[in-house]
Amino acid sequence: MILLNNSHKLLALYKSLARSIPESLKVYGSVYHINHGNPFNMEVLVDSWPEYQMVIIRPQKQEMTDDMDLYTNVYHMFSKEPQKSQEVLKNCEIINWKQRLQIQGLQESLGEGIRAAALSKSVKVEHSTAVLLVTEDILKLNASNKSKFGSWAETGHPDDDFESETPNFKYAQLAVSYSGLVNDNWKRGQNERSLRFIKRCIEDLPAACMLGPEGVPVSWVTMDPSCEVGMAYSMEKYRRTGNMARVMMRYMKYLRQKNIPFYLSVREENEYSRRYVGQLGFFEASCEWHQWICYPQNLVPF
Repeated sequence: MILLNNSHKLLALYKSLARSIPESLKVYGSVYHINHGNPFNMEVLVDSWPEYQMVIIRPQKQEMTDDMDLYTNVYHMFSKEPQKSQEVLKNCEIINWKQRLQIQGLQESLGEGIRAAALSKSVKVEHSTAVLLVTEDILKLNASNKSKFGSWAETGHPDDDFESETPNFKYAQLAVSYSGLVNDNWKRGQNERSLRFIKRCIEDLPAACMLGPEGVPVSWVTMDPSCEVGMAYSMEKYRRTGNMARVMMRYMKYLRQKNIPFYLSVREENEYSRRYVGQLGFFEASCEWHQWICYPQNLVPF
C-alpha cells in the first residue's frame, strides 16, 4: 500500500471518491477532514496511484498507543473490487491486528476479506450493520473541495430566527464542557475512552445543541472523523417537543453552507428514528453501514 500525503493527490482522490458515493462515503468524509486540517491525525493509503482499487483510512501511528481503544483504533475502508480485499489485507501490515480495533465501511462484500485476514491472525470478528441514511444533495455532491472549513467556533451560525420565536431555548455550538453529558447518554460510550473521543469530536468538528431554560443542553448532535452525524440525543423531559428537529435543521443548513458532507446511520430495528430522520429529508441509501469489531485472542472481552 502507498501512503498518500501530497495535498494535490489527496484532492484528486477526494474528487475521484465522489464518483463512488454512497459506497465511498466513509472514506470520502474522512478525506474531507484530512484535507481541512486533519484534526484527528489520520492518514490515507491506496493500493496504487493514480489508478487505485482500494482506499484505507487509519490513524497515524502515534495516535494508536492504547491497544484497547476501540474509539481511536478505527479504519475506514472502500474498494472498487471489495471481493479482492482479502489478498490486500492478508499480505500487508496496514492493520495492527494486535489491537482491539474496528473497521467501518459501506460495502458488505468487504466482510469476506476482513474475516479471512483476521482468521489468519487468530483474531475474532464481530459484524454489525445499520441502515445508511443520506440526503439527495449528498448524492449530487460537488467535489470541488473549494469550501473553506475554518474553525467551527469562529464561523458562527446561519441565522437566529429560532431564538426570537422561543425565548427559553437557544441554538448554540455544543461546548466541550458538556462532553460528560454526551458521554453519559451515548449507548456506545459511558467510559473514559469514549469520553476522550467525544471531547475531540466536540472540540474539532461541528457539534450543535439546544440550550434549555436552565442554560444547559437539552438536545444535541455531533460529527465523527468520517463526517458521520451521530450521538444525537434529547433529554427525556424535552422529547417530542421539536427541539431535536430544530437543532438538526439548523445544523444541516450550516453543513450545507460550508459544503461539508454528512450522512448518518440508524439500526434497522429503530423504526421510530428511521421515520423521524425521513421527515428531515434523509432516505435509505442503496448500501448499508457496516462495522467489524476485531479482537486478538488475548484481548477478547469475555
